[in-house]
Amino acid sequence: MAKTTTIIDIGSNSMRMVVLQKSSRFAFHLINETKSRVKISEGCYENGGNLQETPMNRAFNSLKSFLNISNSLKAKKVICVATSALRDAPNSKVFLSKVKKELGLNIKVINGEKEAYYGGVAALNLLHNDEFLTVDIGGGSTEFCFVKDGQITKSISLNIGTVRLKELFFDKGSVKEAKEYISSNLKKIFELDISIPFTVVGIGGSIRAITKAIMKDSSYPLDVLHGYTYDVDSNKSLINSIINAKDITELKKLGIKKDRFDTIKEGTFIFNTILEELNTKKVITSGVGVREGVYLCDLLRNSSHKFPSNFNISLRSLLDRFETDGNQSAYFGNNASKIFEVLKPIHNLDDKFRTLLVVASKLHSIGTTLNFYKVNDNTFNFILNGLNYDFLHTSRVIVAYTIKYSKKSLPTKKDLQGYEQLLPNLETMQWMSFMISLNLMINQDYSKPKVEYILEANTLKIILPCYSFLVESSLDKLEVPKMLELEIVCQK
Repeated sequence: MAKTTTIIDIGSNSMRMVVLQKSSRFAFHLINETKSRVKISEGCYENGGNLQETPMNRAFNSLKSFLNISNSLKAKKVICVATSALRDAPNSKVFLSKVKKELGLNIKVINGEKEAYYGGVAALNLLHNDEFLTVDIGGGSTEFCFVKDGQITKSISLNIGTVRLKELFFDKGSVKEAKEYISSNLKKIFELDISIPFTVVGIGGSIRAITKAIMKDSSYPLDVLHGYTYDVDSNKSLINSIINAKDITELKKLGIKKDRFDTIKEGTFIFNTILEELNTKKVITSGVGVREGVYLCDLLRNSSHKFPSNFNISLRSLLDRFETDGNQSAYFGNNASKIFEVLKPIHNLDDKFRTLLVVASKLHSIGTTLNFYKVNDNTFNFILNGLNYDFLHTSRVIVAYTIKYSKKSLPTKKDLQGYEQLLPNLETMQWMSFMISLNLMINQDYSKPKVEYILEANTLKIILPCYSFLVESSLDKLEVPKMLELEIVCQK
């Protein structure tokens, strides 16, 4: 596969592009994301589904600009897919032929089931869950993909998009008819005779706009949409407020951005009806969708469209790009696991914290690529914004804070202010801080010493292969959790 690849998705409402760059066999990162609200399907549903000239010209000109960006970023491969608007339009060949002739770009029009599958592949690989139903609300259609036990079991597409329903019902004031139309289409979901998960992974601009409003309403501390999870019942009032907003002023107060004013009420109405009909309890917001699914299907074509087990894309990508020494990172990861295990009788932490301690230990130095000084603070910001995929928000924040306080002193309650709702209790964070600090101090001369750890009562014996003044002087200044003592034993 090409090192740099461009994926373009032509939807009914928006045209979106991502440019992704590989850093190793399976790892990649985003280097450009561009969106244009071309509304290619505008006016088509009232004209027999035919694309209108003005929207087609908008889409053509946007494609031209997208390709300029792609070429400037030296993308060697461009994949362009089109969804509902073009697959439904009787005159789509007019647009497809013009693009091929004048821009040299082949557009692949995908069917609804394939579109749903791409969304499922993206969510399955880039979110930290293995059982859910994706709901991807677009301008012309909504796609559903069922995932159970980490496997895609079924994909289906229904013609209930925002632009379609706006033109057919909402612009005419036919809200009751719109509800009946959605419910009638959703019967096809129940006819599948398949278990419907209580968790929905929401994909698409309308759902992301709803999530932003919920995050604003709850004063959520982390400005990250991907992976944000909320309880449906607890946010029912806010969802209804968007649907019932009388004007733009009310939408603004709710946190809706200007580029969503035209279809957010319709999108929220569709999503709310789906949540009610399917008895959804929890929503996970996805920042990825069809574009990433197309890319992953190409990248993972020889592995059933799934990453290898125990592979984490975000961790690998950050290490590929920013680690200073791969051998040192591996050592810190292994030593972190040893320290966690030997202290388990005292700290009593769940094994998930061992995983997070290992991740933090491997990534602790990546901030040096920005600036050696304030490296912990630099890495803290890297982690909060860089662990994009396959990490819970809580996990991301715990790793960031563990690194930030890999110092001589343990963090205080005041140090954790601002992110309390995403962090465990203070005692847990103090243990995480102590264990990573001990780990870093043991190998501060980068010699990767073969250390053994023995816990006797409340004393941790650190058995070094030979005497190290650096280690001894550093550990003397290290603040340890209550009831724990350190003892250094040198074999030579």
